[in-house]
Amino acid sequence: MNDAGAVAPTPSALPASPATASISETLARFAADLSPGAIPERVRRRAKHLVLDAIGCAFAARREAFAERIVRSIARLAGPGARGVIGRRERLPMRDAAFANGALLHGLDYDDTHPAGVIHLTVSAFPAALAVAAERDASGAELLAAYVAGVEAGARLASVAKGGFHQVGFHPTGLIGAFAASLVAGYLLKLDAARLATAQGIALSFASGSLQFIEDGAWTKRLHPGWAAACGITAAALAADDIPAPREAYEGRFGLFRSHLAPAEFAACDLAAATAALGSVWETENVSMKPYPACHFVHAAIEAAIALHRAGVDPARVRSVRALVPAGVVKSVCEPLAAKRRPKSDYDAKFSLPYAVACGLARGRFGMAELRPEAFRAPEIEALMDKVNYAVDEASTFPRHYSGEVIVALSDGRTVSHRVAVNLGNPDRPLSEAEIERKFFENCAQTLDEPSARRIRDCVLDLDARSARELEAALCHVQAAK
Repeated sequence: MNDAGAVAPTPSALPASPATASISETLARFAADLSPGAIPERVRRRAKHLVLDAIGCAFAARREAFAERIVRSIARLAGPGARGVIGRRERLPMRDAAFANGALLHGLDYDDTHPAGVIHLTVSAFPAALAVAAERDASGAELLAAYVAGVEAGARLASVAKGGFHQVGFHPTGLIGAFAASLVAGYLLKLDAARLATAQGIALSFASGSLQFIEDGAWTKRLHPGWAAACGITAAALAADDIPAPREAYEGRFGLFRSHLAPAEFAACDLAAATAALGSVWETENVSMKPYPACHFVHAAIEAAIALHRAGVDPARVRSVRALVPAGVVKSVCEPLAAKRRPKSDYDAKFSLPYAVACGLARGRFGMAELRPEAFRAPEIEALMDKVNYAVDEASTFPRHYSGEVIVALSDGRTVSHRVAVNLGNPDRPLSEAEIERKFFENCAQTLDEPSARRIRDCVLDLDARSARELEAALCHVQAAK
């Protein structure tokens, strides 16, 4: 029959033998079999704190120029709907609300990172989970389980490439996020394992995310996780209607890894990592939280520079600075060096190793205030940035740890240095729950009254006993900070 008269085949059952299953089929089976009760309590609690951290970032961002313009643009395109946007009056259709929320959660680049995968996962998995769960009036426990399923799959898929996507200009947060979100949405749509595998095959044609924003501080990175969430929702909806899709979405001849990596990067891939230890090792526990609102690749340099400031290094007596960074981050935060020494925007500053070092040395801090134009354009900071060079850190354990070292040559002939082997917030040096909650309240305080922030905190940490719509209401019915 021709296409017009063809009847789409229904997905067949998955292979009985795990040895013959594709990666997407194995991940689908894991997600289909994952009940809320099967997730250990410590993992559920960690997931709640990851979500809480991201929500705080969204409230800190909601009055920024990018937030206003991006959400307004999405709302104008989408029209009205029933789903909420964090901290805002707009009500949008399900898929568009997920898109907008992803931009808010990730817009400040202050959200979590899975180190081995070099990927931000909460900012695609959570908006997809919130939108679909609220649309279907799912329980908070189901929302949380869907989120965990997405993080577990996405972290493993991103880890296969060992940082290789960055080397060829793809942003794993958008690229892999679409696959993770397809499982999140499919879980909440109660797709069986065969259709969850199909959803990933469909996502292969949607997944995207370019690193070209690094060249000029453009806003497009902020769109990646929300677009990934929207792609995942779309893929799951199509899979629910049995739209046929590739079986080998990842390992196939034109699958994700062969099509999106150069030959050298593909040769270095570990395809087994995509499904390793599912259900026994929980990658949700291996997600890093950020203590600084900047690219995770510069965190060790920031911390080392702050330590030198506190040790009494006088910026006026600095002759030269050499920062050691992992080889895998050079393209993102070090090159081209002349451009990195003159950030043109707050987003440019977040991805500038020279600014990270100069700010830490001169001010002994790196927070939201240090991302204002007057901060990164200050003459004394520009003069210090001109003295910052970089070299590859041969002792780095990247991507497990985002290590770094700052070595300062002083005008009196002395050399002082500080090394950070394990970046703060890494699973091997984690922020405590108290520190995570303190960061949440500090972020919320910029745009939200404290009683509302406390209600949100309580709702997230008690999500097992709440509904998805209760959480959505708490996030959208809020008062401004006085």
